Amino acid sequence: MPVAIERPDSLIDWVGREIAVTDWFRVSQDRIQLFADVTEDHQWIHLDPERAERESPHRTTIAHGFLTLSLLSRFLREAIQIRRDLRMTINCGLNRVRFPSPVRAGSRIRASFAVQSTRELSDTLEVVFHVTVESEGNAKPCCVADWVIRYVRINDPSPSRTSLRF
Repeated sequence: MPVAIERPDSLIDWVGREIAVTDWFRVSQDRIQLFADVTEDHQWIHLDPERAERESPHRTTIAHGFLTLSLLSRFLREAIQIRRDLRMTINCGLNRVRFPSPVRAGSRIRASFAVQSTRELSDTLEVVFHVTVESEGNAKPCCVADWVIRYVRINDPSPSRTSLRF
């Protein structure tokens, strides 16, 4: 269940603190295959369980790092719900991304979100989330990222073009 945040400005109160941890989510071999098909990244380490068992140090197929990263949007929706005064949310990109350990096919992952910083931009609040994705039973995280999100407030009837500049 998402943490209910009254309005975008309420995120300012969370700077330096963890705001939410999601439920576990299974990364199936079917999902890995679909991602490979969409991205045309068909490397055997992701798709060939028999070869991975023989030749990979992980002894199984692993998810693409970019698949893990792409799940951040899903995890954010699960983690935080802003109740009002929000026109739209804009993904501005990532300041830093690392994949310290693999996501094995069939394993479960979850994400924790901490508000690293906020910045006022006209009718927009820019928030940098420090996100840590962990794989169940693994001591090292599988993804660590600083993600920049802009929350455009609804208090202005038309979004300012300057607030959307990157």
